[in-house]
Amino acid sequence: MKNKHFLAAMYLRLSRDDSDVGDVTDKKGCLKSESNSIGNQRELIKAYIQEQQDIELYDIYVDDGFSGSNFDRPEFKRMISDINAGEVNCVIVKDLSRFGRDYIETGRYIQKIFPALSVRFIALTDHYDSLKADAGESGIVLPVKNFINDSYCRDISTKVKSQFEVKRRKGECIAPFALYGYRKAENNRNKLVVDEYAAGIVRRIFMWKINGCAISAIAEKLNGLGILSPKEYKKFTGSNYKGGFSGAAKSMWSSATVKRILTNEMYLGHMVQGKTNKINYKLKKSVQKPKEEWIKVNNTHEAIISEDDFRIVQNLIKTDVRVSPVSKKNSFFSGLIFCGDCREQMIRRVNCYKNTQRVYYICSTKNRAEGCTRHSIQEEQLIELVAETVRKYVNCFMDEERVFEKALGLKIQFESLERCNAEIVRLRAEQSRYYSLCSGLYEDLKEKIITQEEYERLYGEFKRRAAELEEAQKKQEFMIKEMVKNSVISAGRLSAMRECCELKEVDRRTLCSMVREISVFENRRIEIEFYYTDKYRVLTEENKNIGDRKAKQSRAERSA
Repeated sequence: MKNKHFLAAMYLRLSRDDSDVGDVTDKKGCLKSESNSIGNQRELIKAYIQEQQDIELYDIYVDDGFSGSNFDRPEFKRMISDINAGEVNCVIVKDLSRFGRDYIETGRYIQKIFPALSVRFIALTDHYDSLKADAGESGIVLPVKNFINDSYCRDISTKVKSQFEVKRRKGECIAPFALYGYRKAENNRNKLVVDEYAAGIVRRIFMWKINGCAISAIAEKLNGLGILSPKEYKKFTGSNYKGGFSGAAKSMWSSATVKRILTNEMYLGHMVQGKTNKINYKLKKSVQKPKEEWIKVNNTHEAIISEDDFRIVQNLIKTDVRVSPVSKKNSFFSGLIFCGDCREQMIRRVNCYKNTQRVYYICSTKNRAEGCTRHSIQEEQLIELVAETVRKYVNCFMDEERVFEKALGLKIQFESLERCNAEIVRLRAEQSRYYSLCSGLYEDLKEKIITQEEYERLYGEFKRRAAELEEAQKKQEFMIKEMVKNSVISAGRLSAMRECCELKEVDRRTLCSMVREISVFENRRIEIEFYYTDKYRVLTEENKNIGDRKAKQSRAERSA
């Protein structure tokens, strides 16, 4: 092999990790990011080849921006292909770490594959040449250096993960590309700002879903309108974006893409990251993490979708339906109407007879001949019943809200009020229990079950606990008054309800914003589960308490 003429492959590699290590110097005192640059590697190897009479440069292979932890690199693969074709019989790198940082794979190539193919391997700054190396260098020094390079890669991976974790918990966006609907801020690449055009598309997607469109129908509509998919839009705006899949000349909207948008909490203004985890630093493959392990930081950027619209859509997605292939229209009740007995969705049927059309809903279980009964109800009757019930519910809600505002001139923070009211109920029940225990003590004393001394001690203790509970109730009532001074139902919800009161017909959006589910029973009986029922109960209870307190105060004033 000594007298052989060598056709050399100059292999150059630089990863993003290498370029980030600017505070580390090599033996010559040069910054490693500078000494490891592609240009520096090229000049060093070129100067070496010029000095060698038996080596001729065949080609240069450059993997810029690729990690050394694996060998899945385009130019490395091309070099191996040329070696297998017999075009190359010598590989020259600046040092072993440029060739690779995987201890096992690097050793396999240098000590097994290359010798088997009669390929000479040279690492300049590590002073290794397979043609001249003795057994000590090949068997001891080389594996040790490869192991050190592997360890370096592992340490870098651990440090990068730690830095990313800190940024995630601070609510900084560490993704290389912004979520569709947003863009990276010019002065802060870790912050998201709204991209008005894409955000408008996101809003339309949510609106279509609320209006009854199936997810697949939304994807078809977007493609039909010629709207660029998120991947194509990133390319159009100049991002060097590459998706996880390739093959099609142009990426189109799909049901999966639309569903990802409809279920993404980041459109509410919350940063949600850390959904996946790499198996280890040597593999690109990631595994999905449980939702409870995701890192979520609220209110990090401007919201595109309101909380109410997002909630409505999440409920509708659970029962996503397809558009009728005949009418091409969306059902008014799609995703909302269920059989009251078997809990399966009701399906829409159109019966045409003598130029007249009769639309009705039946149980899908019965339609499949799998049991249950028809639960049949005409669409016109259902719309009339639902519209009337919705208007009554909203009017009652608004009446309670007006009474409350008139009484206090303020609004309520419902979630906290519910907790306070529940605590008051619990405190009252416990207080009653202690009063009952006090009454029982006298009977125990008469029956000589307890002594006079025990009676006095227990009676005093029970009375003290009852008094403490009375004080705790007063504190809860004070908290309610304080909350009443500070907040209420969101303006958006009240606005939607006020609009509903004035509507002659209940439209799809109003229906979805008010109604969670409609259950249909036999004999055309329906039950409607509304949103805000807990809030309505709190309003009613609080108005009753206000009325009772006023009546008590009025009686006291008359007595005085």
